[in-house]
Amino acid sequence: MNTELQPDPKLLEQIFRVLSPMRAYFGPRFFGMDNIQQDRPALYVGNHPLFAIDYPLMAAEIYEKKGILLRPLGDHWHFKIPVWSSLMTRIGGVDGTPEYCSRLMAAGEHIVVFPGGGREAFKRKGEAHQLIWKKRKGFARMAIQHGYPIIPFASKGADLIFKILLDGKDVMASPLGRLFNQTGIGAFLRGGDMIPPLVRGVGPTLLPRPERFYFAFGEAIDTKRYKGRQEDSEALQALRDEVEDALLTQIRILLFILDQDKDESYWRRLLTRL
Repeated sequence: MNTELQPDPKLLEQIFRVLSPMRAYFGPRFFGMDNIQQDRPALYVGNHPLFAIDYPLMAAEIYEKKGILLRPLGDHWHFKIPVWSSLMTRIGGVDGTPEYCSRLMAAGEHIVVFPGGGREAFKRKGEAHQLIWKKRKGFARMAIQHGYPIIPFASKGADLIFKILLDGKDVMASPLGRLFNQTGIGAFLRGGDMIPPLVRGVGPTLLPRPERFYFAFGEAIDTKRYKGRQEDSEALQALRDEVEDALLTQIRILLFILDQDKDESYWRRLLTRL
């Protein structure tokens, strides 16, 4: 693979080392890790909680416990921002295009993708724990084309760390939103989809509530039965639906665990209620 797609191992090690306070604060728990095999490259397909703040903890856990460096397929906007785009590349991310995905799969990399993209990470009021995939099936096409198994995974907890006060829909309905549309900025913001919500955390502050994070990994879905059908719309929809159903099952399991988990410290119970 070309060197411009290679992550910076020293930077990754530094990032993973400084995650200890974040681990202690959110106390992540992981289920289904046995479904992850180092010698079986896969496409990990999951949901994006609010701001995707939980992803570093998941990536670090898989790296430390399984020796696997996940390669994120990022939303295109990540790679249009100076400095930030360089950082994304250095931690292993690539622009989520078919070309880059094909190159990663040809190299046998473990790849992670969030079909909901930035829109799902910039949730609106009332959208906690929801998938917002629209009609996207690109991940299914790439998995079929390269015979890549898909591991559906779910994340819960991060949608609860902030209360959304103002979201993208609110902004676009305001005078500011009308100005965006008149100047063409609205198109860049995808009609408000790429506007991060205004939030609060503990009390009136931006300190996130210390909700526990939960991750669940489902069994790998074999895509070889669709071999040669990467341009068949019925096959793409069938695989997309199968992955979505499996992911929603993982979400329901985590919601049940979250509801039943009473092993909380006093400070965590207190701060999550403010």
